[in-house]
Amino acid sequence: MSRIGRRPIPVPSGVEVTLSGTQIQVKGPRGHLEMPIPVPITVRKDSDALLVERPSDNRIHRALHGLTRALVANMVTGVTSGFKRQLEIQGVGYRAAVQGDALNIEVGYSHPIRYELPKGISATVERNVMITLEGIDKQLLGETAAKIRSFRPPEPYKGKGIRYLGEFVRRKVGKKNA
Repeated sequence: MSRIGRRPIPVPSGVEVTLSGTQIQVKGPRGHLEMPIPVPITVRKDSDALLVERPSDNRIHRALHGLTRALVANMVTGVTSGFKRQLEIQGVGYRAAVQGDALNIEVGYSHPIRYELPKGISATVERNVMITLEGIDKQLLGETAAKIRSFRPPEPYKGKGIRYLGEFVRRKVGKKNA
């Protein structure tokens, strides 16, 4: 049996979980999220916890069991405390700024990049080089961070570009004269 799928999901006070057919809705102090539950998997509420169950030990059911439990746990965590991703910009003249619902990024192109943030994601910029993204949907937050990083991924020769905070970039040696 799945070790992840077996664990109950604690539901803190102030969080309301609604199960209707194959849909789950989670409402909390930071907002609400909803997600369809895969057909063979069932989620049931047990006092102050959620339990995810599967019908058999079939390979697909085992995979969906752990996945569903992780996604529901992320929903509960998101509506209570939220998620945060940090990006840092390295390079001379590289900078970012927030203007309303958009992020303006200057990373060495002839024009600044204007990226409209998706609904539910907020951004702050510190010292023009530290971008902090916050939101309640972990998947959308990760996709947004990856999209922003893709505008100028870190390159291995000088290390310039946009990287996740704490990301290690293996550096290469440049050309050598004989």
